[in-house]
Amino acid sequence: MPHAKAGPSKLEQRLRAEITGDVFFDRFNRGRYATDASFYQVMPAGVVVPRTVEEALQTLAIARDEGHIVTPRGGGTSQCGQTVNSGIVVDFSKHLNRLLSLDVENRTCVVEPGIVLDDLNRQLKKHGLWFPVDVSTASRATIGGMAGNNSCGGRSLRYGTMRDNTIAIDAALVDGTLLHFGEVQRDLSQVSSPESGLALFRDMLALGTREAAEIADKFPKVQRRVGGYNLDALTPRNAANNMAHLLVGSEGTLAFSTRIELKLWPLIRNKVLGVCHFGSFYEAMDAAQHLVKLKPIAVELVDRTMIALGRDIAMFQPIISAAVRGDPDAILVVEFAEETPEENLAKLKQLTALMGDLGFSWDREPRKWGGVVEIVEPALQTGIAEFRAAGLNVMMSMKEAGKPVSFVEDCAVPLPHLADYTARLNEVFARHGTRGTMYAHASEGCLHVRPVLNLKLEKDVRAMRAIAEEAFAMVRDYKGSHSGEHGDGIVRSEFHEQMFGARIVADFKEVKQRFDPDGVLNPGRIVDPPKMDDRALFRYPPDYRVGELKTMLDWSAYPGQGRGFQGAVEMCNNNGACRKLEGGVMCPSYRATREEKDVTRGRANTLRLAISGQLGPGALSSDQMMETLKLCVSCKACRRECPVGVDMAKMKIEVLAARATTHGLTLRDRLVAFLPRYADLAARFAPLANLRNNSALLRSVMERFAGISAKRKLPAFRGDIFRLGVEAMGPEYGREVVLFTDTFNRIYERENLEAALRVLIAGGYRVYIPKPADGGRPLCCGRTFLSAGLVDQAKGELDRLVETYAPFAARGVPIIGLEPSCLLTLRDELLSLRTDPTAKTISAHALLLEEFLAREAEHGRLQLPLGPLPGKALLHGHCHQKSFAAFKPVEQVLRLIPELEVETVESSCCGMAGAFGYGADTYEVSMQMAEASLLPAVRQADAATYIVADGTSCRHQIQDGTERAAMHAAQLLAMSLDRAQPRS
Repeated sequence: MPHAKAGPSKLEQRLRAEITGDVFFDRFNRGRYATDASFYQVMPAGVVVPRTVEEALQTLAIARDEGHIVTPRGGGTSQCGQTVNSGIVVDFSKHLNRLLSLDVENRTCVVEPGIVLDDLNRQLKKHGLWFPVDVSTASRATIGGMAGNNSCGGRSLRYGTMRDNTIAIDAALVDGTLLHFGEVQRDLSQVSSPESGLALFRDMLALGTREAAEIADKFPKVQRRVGGYNLDALTPRNAANNMAHLLVGSEGTLAFSTRIELKLWPLIRNKVLGVCHFGSFYEAMDAAQHLVKLKPIAVELVDRTMIALGRDIAMFQPIISAAVRGDPDAILVVEFAEETPEENLAKLKQLTALMGDLGFSWDREPRKWGGVVEIVEPALQTGIAEFRAAGLNVMMSMKEAGKPVSFVEDCAVPLPHLADYTARLNEVFARHGTRGTMYAHASEGCLHVRPVLNLKLEKDVRAMRAIAEEAFAMVRDYKGSHSGEHGDGIVRSEFHEQMFGARIVADFKEVKQRFDPDGVLNPGRIVDPPKMDDRALFRYPPDYRVGELKTMLDWSAYPGQGRGFQGAVEMCNNNGACRKLEGGVMCPSYRATREEKDVTRGRANTLRLAISGQLGPGALSSDQMMETLKLCVSCKACRRECPVGVDMAKMKIEVLAARATTHGLTLRDRLVAFLPRYADLAARFAPLANLRNNSALLRSVMERFAGISAKRKLPAFRGDIFRLGVEAMGPEYGREVVLFTDTFNRIYERENLEAALRVLIAGGYRVYIPKPADGGRPLCCGRTFLSAGLVDQAKGELDRLVETYAPFAARGVPIIGLEPSCLLTLRDELLSLRTDPTAKTISAHALLLEEFLAREAEHGRLQLPLGPLPGKALLHGHCHQKSFAAFKPVEQVLRLIPELEVETVESSCCGMAGAFGYGADTYEVSMQMAEASLLPAVRQADAATYIVADGTSCRHQIQDGTERAAMHAAQLLAMSLDRAQPRS
């Protein structure tokens, strides 16, 4: 007989009974918390997402009582394995993220540990303040995690580390005792704490006194030193000691932080960048010690590899083109932030002069080739900062099996030794058959150095250990630090004795024992660690296997099973750029729910675990996988904004295809997928087809049986759909274009196609709307079939389209579309279904209307007689437009209209996302997405403002949410033509 399924453990029962936040014990959710941005994976026993600090402490108490360890977690972006462990993981980021108090005059604030750095700084900005420990993961790093790591950021040259900017921490000991860790007199005369707290402080200060000489001798004299516990905070150097500094850098191993008091700084008002170019990497490293004498706030390295990879990433291409001259071996980005613009410009002149004094010139031989590119434009400065901040992800965008691996990436050496250290390190890499990437904090001698290794291979794991041992020996010789800002975790803790000596490591153990005698709090990190190369702890352990996969799309750019699908999934390095809460589009579902399940990283991890068999048989098409992907709106933002290019929309198609094979289609799937096949028939009987919209009973029936929300009106069919009796219109000898009449505009909003025709003909173009080559039904891009996983059906539609448009594309005729999701299918999924030259030619000629017009204007060919439209247009961009860099042309073309002010809504996804917003089970999240910024912006616009959105679903969401009609840009252009050429 089969075994009965085991019931919940006592631990799970207690947590579910006493915690109102999420409690997860299933494999899918535990798997999403088994990794951070390191190469480790440790499956937790369970996950708790507490709603309050009290619930976090109650979780600790229950776990302790039931004999389980506990690991606190923020954004989960640690690179050393400090936020993964085998007990209960407590996620502070979803709910415990408030700014509790702010003292503007004294420049301090108190926060909960789960607040994200960027979110904190957005709240501080209006007061002219910021928290300047500006780590590259600022969009998702939590203050609690930064305190746990003793993070530093790129501007520590001026502002110091997390320790330097932490005033006090309120924390709970493992037994639940709440203590205030702040500045104390060494006699503890003014400390208000329970006796147990006073005894703890006395013991720690006594250790500091006893070990003062050893600490002074063994602790590296560099600012970037975060290894081990901060015992130097306990020594009797001053009359007072700050006990919070012992917790900073302790990686959750000593106490549970509940409130953190921070030191704030005035905002930077003026800054400039000098991008120093070098033909020799060694010369760049040698120059750093001289450049810092100009007192910049940062000197950041970008090496040749990172520049080359960045040139292949769409969002960074224009930045590199503007900032990088020629083909440098390395650049150093030197940042100045003086009081006035004039002082900054003077610093740039000094920088140029210094580079000359060091022998660099644009006309010298490679070793001394170089100079300074001055960057004063704020927008370009921001772009460079974003490129540098994405350094890890840019490096990890390599599609080969080997990836740059973090384990010696955090060493810091005194600046005079930096050039020799990096040269010797490259020799070490070469000796072990690999190469390394280097970037980051040249001003502090702390470079993020990552050798390229494939940790699925035993030989590369052995190379990793050998490189680590040799690199750390070098660092010790230079009296540097092996742990400069990312912490210790699993990867560096075992080397503490080599770096600090046995006596200091014994002191670390004494601290841990005094705080946490039973080893409940994140054990195995800093003290008593496992071996860093224990493959049982790896994301890819020795038994990691991905079996045969049947995939429908082309993944050949990547290695692995499923024609490369495995490699594409494994591209996710867990750095978590998808967890950002503002800016860009990615990831709209996470912004609505703040759940790891609903972010690109969480989905990619789930896919990796599923295809490797770690979630059980059939996981790829299971109900749990469908739940994981349910809120993915296929916005394609991750395709562009994820620096390693994880394309979750494309991956979702594979899952839906697998699901359709194993489970068939739902009624809603069929209604959506086959819309292009029945739309013309429904239009002939429009009043009947639209009955559902006007009947509460029919709405209720469709919600029950088809899963379509009764709260939504469906787009209304109409009898007067777009039909054209001729295949060509416009001047006979005008430049040729093809207009793709997509299903949505053809059936529901013919006015958009008519407006586009008017615009193109007025511009002097010969417009073709060719009949299908097979003489059958109207052309379709297959988008709706892809949304249900019916890839073969979608390919059939695209084959018909390619056959029809091929003669035009072959002679260079642009193929112009109006609906972004349809037209851009020709630039995306078409190439995943067909790799033949004909398909590639079609794809290369596919343009949205505004892209075409903007290109024509740029080349001086656009002759549109546009009349004035005094007023304002509020513009919302479709997600796919943004993903394919096709949104800026909309802004550019609308600004051609005289007297029209164009304002763009800073929005993520509108939330409708094709059929997503119509689902009964997704309606609420759809509206949350819309309410984040789009709908409030539309409501605030006055009645005379034109609301412009090219996406059909975007317009419907705006109508449903605000009762304001939105229009396609083509209609606004046609209105402008009317003003110039009044119709008689």
